[in-house]
Amino acid sequence: MSLAVLYSRALNGMDAPLVTVEVHLANGLPSFTLVGLAEAEVKEARDRVRAALQNARFEFPARRITVNLAPADLPKESGRFDLPIALGILAASGQLKAQHLEDYEFAGELALTGELRPIRGALAMTFKASKDGRAFILPRDNADEAALVEDAQVFPARSLLEVCAHLAGQERLSRHVPEVTAGTAIYPDFSEVKGQSHAKRALEVAAAGGHSILMSGPPGTGKSMLASRLPGILPEMSEGEALEAAAIQSLNGGFRLENWRRRILRAPHHSASSVALVGGGGNPRPGEISLAHHSVLFLDELPEFDRKALETLREPLESGRITISRAARQADFPAQFQLVAAMNPCPCGYLGHPNGKCRCTPDQVSRYKSKISGPLLDRIDLQIEVPALPEHELTQKAEGEPSAAIRARVEAAYRRQLARQGKTNARLTTKEIDALCQPDVAGMALLKQAISRLNLSARAYHRILKMARTIADLAGAEEILSSHIAEAVQYRRFDR
Repeated sequence: MSLAVLYSRALNGMDAPLVTVEVHLANGLPSFTLVGLAEAEVKEARDRVRAALQNARFEFPARRITVNLAPADLPKESGRFDLPIALGILAASGQLKAQHLEDYEFAGELALTGELRPIRGALAMTFKASKDGRAFILPRDNADEAALVEDAQVFPARSLLEVCAHLAGQERLSRHVPEVTAGTAIYPDFSEVKGQSHAKRALEVAAAGGHSILMSGPPGTGKSMLASRLPGILPEMSEGEALEAAAIQSLNGGFRLENWRRRILRAPHHSASSVALVGGGGNPRPGEISLAHHSVLFLDELPEFDRKALETLREPLESGRITISRAARQADFPAQFQLVAAMNPCPCGYLGHPNGKCRCTPDQVSRYKSKISGPLLDRIDLQIEVPALPEHELTQKAEGEPSAAIRARVEAAYRRQLARQGKTNARLTTKEIDALCQPDVAGMALLKQAISRLNLSARAYHRILKMARTIADLAGAEEILSSHIAEAVQYRRFDR
């Protein structure tokens, strides 16, 4: 037979559309033609496949070889098509007596020796293959992440020869079952943080309701230390959340089995571009906000980030998604990240510090703070000051409340939210806020005063109500009281 048809997968954002790999051998001058909107790394498969076949002791046909990757209008990238192309050549030339090729999908980059190298996006591709009722053959290094898909038939292989032996019925590949455990993650502990009880309480509220937070204070007051401990008090990931997070990390080739069901901290440097933060490129890939899906995005030295890059955060902070549009394609990525940001109060960092070192002029301080736009700041729920520690607190041994005790309260409040509305308070819509976040009479009176005196926007009003709902959940209260409103209001008193 001079024609072979196999199946593989492309990547388009979070989607993995089916690609039919058609290999045809014809008489004529020897040539190798790849068609089907293949990008440079796919076209380079011609040399990798030729060398891999020869080093595996197969004959490379001296015929006119045409490989079509269908559909023709879908861009194809990366080396994942090496394996199906090589198998197609072997099947079309009669060197591989394979049966039931239609029952499998294939992906894998070939080394010149015929070994299989890992690929990106194995989790997303396996999920789609499983839904279509086909088994998936891929490199062994991708087996653990691919087999996380429930009921998926994953057959990992080390080399092209192993795949050929399996398809020929000579030596079957074993179906892979991952060995994953949850709850083994070790995080830095809050008990190591000296003082800063107000900041710890704010982080507890943020963790319980999924709220974003901005911490402002002089250098060395513990802002980064506090932020690094937030993942340790967040509620445990559900199976669905863990699968979503792992699928996104797999798109960049960054998934690690030890991070399964673990809340991670993404902390990009302040020189990161807008594309690095939200994603992009000719073939759109997820950025930091998507890689922090269901986890924490920490932006240290917030005013030092490029303003255009920061402004790109405004929409995903509201919607929990990011859509990247290019002339030829569009990609949609989830981005339900929890933003934690830190900044200094002035360019030198010592405004309001007890040592009185600050020499910044009011104009310099104003310009520094204005690097963060009002619309972005309005979208950050909690905005708190982290002051320098007094000498007696700094010299004492750290004996704060451990993360386990804080997490127990957070978990209890989180369960209340799921039972009531099926999501965190930070994700409540305006209609849901009106139904679930109405305070008592005294609380409403206090809130009206705060709106008038602090000149709060409608968005700030809604965010205070959502924070108050979280504070009430932490207290185990059904009704939002004036004390809950008062605490929520103090988290919005940020001096620009």
